[in-house]
Amino acid sequence: MDDSQLGKRNKRGDWAPYQALEPAALWVRPFNLGKVLRWLVSYVWPWNALHMASALLYWYAVVPDVETMKTLGWGWALWLYAVNAAAVFVLYGAFEVQLYVRRRQGTAFKFNGKFPADQPSDVFWFKSQNIDNFLRSFCVAIPLWTVVEVLFLWCFANGYVPWLAWADNPYWLAALVLLAPVIHETHFFFIHWAMHTRLGYKWVHAIHHNSVNPTPWSSLSMHPVEAFLYHAVALWHLVIPSNPIIALFQLHIAGFGALNGHIGFDKVEVADGVAFDSSAYAHYLHHKYFEVNYGGDQLVPLDMLFGTWHDGSPAGEARMQARFDKKRARMNAETPST
Repeated sequence: MDDSQLGKRNKRGDWAPYQALEPAALWVRPFNLGKVLRWLVSYVWPWNALHMASALLYWYAVVPDVETMKTLGWGWALWLYAVNAAAVFVLYGAFEVQLYVRRRQGTAFKFNGKFPADQPSDVFWFKSQNIDNFLRSFCVAIPLWTVVEVLFLWCFANGYVPWLAWADNPYWLAALVLLAPVIHETHFFFIHWAMHTRLGYKWVHAIHHNSVNPTPWSSLSMHPVEAFLYHAVALWHLVIPSNPIIALFQLHIAGFGALNGHIGFDKVEVADGVAFDSSAYAHYLHHKYFEVNYGGDQLVPLDMLFGTWHDGSPAGEARMQARFDKKRARMNAETPST
């Protein structure tokens, strides 16, 4: 595919789409019913449908029986870690190998024109972003993903929280399924914003932002505090009357869904003339500019509400620069003169 038909490339080789990002169609004015209906389809397919499918697969093929989960034990915890790690290795690795190792589509639709493997840096273990991101994912983030998973399954198995049956609560549980992405985006926005405070960024979040040019392995490259808080979104289902399958769905939106924002390409080609949207641009802009787009694609318009939304347009750039200028002036005013 010819990426020049859909975007432009600057002198550094970075590509950006012509079309500005839009929030969820519910928030676009004037209201357009056709656009909302198309958005509703995209809300379900493909990503959320795939996350629910993976949750169901886990529940029926991976998760131990209730009697086993009533007792905390290394055996079933390590089993869950092994499955989580294998699933991430296959899913994330497929994109990593095709796009960053084989470089099958070159830099077509690639936001940053460079490849991290060509840019060794001292900020990464072994001066390699790929090795650093891979090790942090499998040695830090996925173990803590598994800790969250074991915790809520243990609580459900022991009856410490309500376990609602689908037969008795079909409408409530169906509503929770539909609201799970909303819960994810709200949770993510606020913990992400907190990690961009001075102390949160310096001691925790800076590790993730070392990957200014993210790849799939960057998705879960996190400090332990961030990794736990990020995956802890599933623990909301210990507070909200729920079901363990929905808690798994919530966890998979976070764990497997982190890939979307870190693919690094706007479109991924699957055949000649055939490609799918990655939905990565909003989060790529966050990695590029740091203080914009703390949430996702504005399913919940919190960035729009708090003035941190960047849609990739010149107007969005101007709003961001005006906000940075005000912040700089405020910091200069607070600095005592010598």
